[in-house]
Amino acid sequence: MVGVSGVVEGGVAQSLTSGAVGWPAVLASMSLVLLALVLARWLRLRIERELVEASLRAAGQLLLVGLVFAFIFGSAHAIWWSWLWVVVMATAATVVVVRRAGHRIRGLPLVTAGAIVGTSLLSIAVTFGFGVVAHDPVSVVVVAGITIGNAVPSAVLGVNLSVASCRDRVGSLEALLSLGFDRREIVRFMAPRTARASVIPQVERTKVVGLIALPGAMTGLLLAGVEPVEAVVVQLLVMYLILGSATVCVLASVVTVTRSAVSPGLQLEAWVRDPPDHGDD
Repeated sequence: MVGVSGVVEGGVAQSLTSGAVGWPAVLASMSLVLLALVLARWLRLRIERELVEASLRAAGQLLLVGLVFAFIFGSAHAIWWSWLWVVVMATAATVVVVRRAGHRIRGLPLVTAGAIVGTSLLSIAVTFGFGVVAHDPVSVVVVAGITIGNAVPSAVLGVNLSVASCRDRVGSLEALLSLGFDRREIVRFMAPRTARASVIPQVERTKVVGLIALPGAMTGLLLAGVEPVEAVVVQLLVMYLILGSATVCVLASVVTVTRSAVSPGLQLEAWVRDPPDHGDD
C-alpha cells in the first residue's frame, strides 16, 4: 500500500482540478443551503443566522487554510511546518472542546489535550509505520486532520451531555454523596449513560459505512483508480482509527466533567448549580 498516497496525489488531484470545480460550482452547491434557509424560515426554527454564519465561516476558514497550505507545502521545510500545523489543529480542537463546557472545569483542558494529541499521534504512527502512505507533509496534515476532525464533535457532545447531566441530576449527586459515595464511585454511577449517548452517533456512522454512505478516503481512492479491495482496506484502517479516537476522547471528557462536579472535599462544585458562562467559541 506504499503507493496509495502517490496515486491519490496524482489521480484525485488531477480529476478534481480538471476545470469542473470552480466558483460557479461552489455557488451552485449553495442551493441546498438556500433551500434549508427557506424551510427553516417557513417552520420558524430560528436557525437561519446559524446556517448563514456557518456557511460564511467555513468559506473564510477554508480559504485561509488553503493559503496557509500553499505556503507550507511549497516551503523547503514543509515537513516541519506540517507538524507545526498539527500542533495548531490540536490546540484549536482543545480550545473548542473546553469552551463548549461553558464552565471552568478542573482538569478538562489537560485531559482533552492529552486525549486529542495521544490519539492523533497513535493514528499517525499506525498509518506511517505500516507504510499505508508515504511520510510527507500533505499526508501528515491529512491523517492528523481526519483524526482530530472526527474526534472533536464526539468530545464536544460528551462535554455538553456531561455538564447537562450533572446540572439536571443535582438531586442524584447529593443523594450519592449522602450515601457515602466517593468521586470514583460517583463517576461509575453517573458517567456510563452519558458516555454511551455521546459515542452512539460515531458508532452508528461506522455501522452504515459502505451500505448507506461511501466515506471520503475510499471514494478518493476509487476515483484515483485504486483496486476496490485495497481501497476498502485503507478505509477500514481510517474508520477504526476514527472510531477509537472518538471513543477515547468521549470517555476522557465525560469522566473528567463528571468527576469535577464534586470537589476533593466531596462537595458539589459551584458550576453544577450556576448557569453556564458561554457556549460559543
